[in-house]
Amino acid sequence: MSEISPFVDTQFVFDNLNDSNFSIVDASWHMPNSNQSALENFISGHIPGAVYFDLDKIADTTSSLPHMVASPETFSKMVGELGIGENDTIVIYDSSGLFSAARVWWNFKIMGAKNCFVIRGGLPKWLRENRPMATGEANPAAKQFNAILQIEQVTEKSELLEIATTPENLNEVQIIDVRAKARFSAQAPEPRPGIRSGRIPGSKNLPFMDLIKDGEMITPDAIIEQLKGANVDLNKPIIASCGSGVTAPILCLALAEIGVEAMRVYDGSWSEWGMPGNHPVLGADDKLV
Repeated sequence: MSEISPFVDTQFVFDNLNDSNFSIVDASWHMPNSNQSALENFISGHIPGAVYFDLDKIADTTSSLPHMVASPETFSKMVGELGIGENDTIVIYDSSGLFSAARVWWNFKIMGAKNCFVIRGGLPKWLRENRPMATGEANPAAKQFNAILQIEQVTEKSELLEIATTPENLNEVQIIDVRAKARFSAQAPEPRPGIRSGRIPGSKNLPFMDLIKDGEMITPDAIIEQLKGANVDLNKPIIASCGSGVTAPILCLALAEIGVEAMRVYDGSWSEWGMPGNHPVLGADDKLV
């Protein structure tokens, strides 16, 4: 693996399955209307030694918004109970190839994990290679994880509102929305009831699926081409946004793959911004709605 890459390959994981300081994390997550249980799927089959990270539970469950960043205290307790230590090599995967693993990678990174990676190709690639699988619930021995939240990486609505409504701020900070183009341009309805369609004023669109091919991150050269096509300036700060905060970190992961440190995510994302309220939304006709 390269020094800057946030990815590790399946062979690296296989070679370290018996290392006690090697933590494998299943970060699978499905949309609420998918009729799938990521935990049940984990129990049915997972990479040997893996533990299941529940995005909706290792979170701020007091918030009305889904899977918001947990407090450092909550994260430390729940991740430690999963048998993950802060000095472990942590490798993360999901059942889609590359989807929710990015969010969990981001969670660990902003909580101070130093050796944290995503398995390239995730579980689908592991299965294609006929590598070993385990079944049943995980039963890890607890470890110590002392989370130190890098709060500057977690953007809140008030900060984004100040940026989006001030032209000089938009000239300095870029808001990159990774939702599908049809949702960004208000040509498709939002999947969550009561959420307005449209986009944050001044934001740019780079759909996260344009960064993925066959369940894997595209090549560094292709990442750069996608960023250029979306008019993303790598010399200016970037805040990633999406539907509910799950896929925005895919952009952070792509940037890390080309050696760019850009970890800021609007945690509430469109689930918060699109709610009825006084924060501005641009609709299909570029008019405020």
